Amino acid sequence: MVKIIGMVGSPREDGNTSFLVKTALKSAEDAGAETELINLGSAEIEPCVACDICKATGECAIYDDMREISEKLAGADGIIMGSPVYFGGVTSQMKMFMDRSRPLRASFKLRDKVCGAIAVGASRNGGQETTISSIHEFLLIQDAIIVGDGAPAAHYGGTGVGGPIGSTQNDDVGMETSKNLGKRVVELAKKLNE
Repeated sequence: MVKIIGMVGSPREDGNTSFLVKTALKSAEDAGAETELINLGSAEIEPCVACDICKATGECAIYDDMREISEKLAGADGIIMGSPVYFGGVTSQMKMFMDRSRPLRASFKLRDKVCGAIAVGASRNGGQETTISSIHEFLLIQDAIIVGDGAPAAHYGGTGVGGPIGSTQNDDVGMETSKNLGKRVVELAKKLNE
């Protein structure tokens, strides 16, 4: 059985981004995967201080939740990263995770992990694609395998519209693209593990 980790980069634990990442993970479970959710908003992650100790030792000098999160990601077959749109990009919580992932990159622990992205904006054209692009760029540098939602229109990933908490539950496009993404990540992860 493949293991898929969903990461929520929102400061809100049960907000719209969390809802769509959970939607993708439910779809992944329906496709036969084991799943786990990580909320970066409730994790203790300090910003990178550019000490470069990780370049010499392969480990970060800061002792916080990044160690456990990194171990979980290294052991997963796939990762779905979700962020609300903050000024056309990812949240500070997601960015701190990305910046602190240098030890993962040092030995390419995310290489060949099947990954996808979800973003939630305030309107249908609210910066979802630029936010997803930021996640994709991070994953490319980690040498991960990036998939879209696999639908005929070949979307970047899950693209939701959300305002007040709970409003994504009325967003059919956001739910469908997130479900498709969860399924697509599992399909390819299974093929790679055959």
